[in-house]
Amino acid sequence: MSTLMNLTDHSRSTFYAHFNDLHEPMEAVLDLLKDEIFGAVQPWLLSGGDPVARMSETIEALVRVGYQRGPFLKAISDAAAYDTRFEKSWERFLGEFDTAGTARVRADQAQGLIEEFDPAPVVFALNRMNARTMIAAFGTRPRRRPEPVRIALAHIWVAALYGTRWASAGASDLIRK
Repeated sequence: MSTLMNLTDHSRSTFYAHFNDLHEPMEAVLDLLKDEIFGAVQPWLLSGGDPVARMSETIEALVRVGYQRGPFLKAISDAAAYDTRFEKSWERFLGEFDTAGTARVRADQAQGLIEEFDPAPVVFALNRMNARTMIAAFGTRPRRRPEPVRIALAHIWVAALYGTRWASAGASDLIRK
């Protein structure tokens, strides 16, 4: 803690006036990131119309957040590898996106937009792919260009959920009610 606070103009006592331990600010950062990411994924999670177009919008917004917040995602992910509490917080963070994504896929399956399969492990895998890809691309400097990352993630998500037919188009004739 002393090393961290020496990087600022504040003392350890200032830190402890606001936080009980180092976990609390990291968890606060995760909460802020969660809000930003859920904001980015709203088009696909909640909007009607063409789900492939909504997915394209969502991935674009998600990559924008990942580009801006990549170093934070990397720091939290790295800390999770060495600290049980950070690991639980990180998994809970990712799990909220798994739950929301699984519900969306099930709703699209009920409308016949996505073929029948158990969506939970697929969404789990896709979300972990997103996290690792954005951490690798945007977590260190120099950061990679966002556009190739956006294209790759959108292609994989659309192909996995809606089919390869729509993967390169960015839109479909599917209509979500």
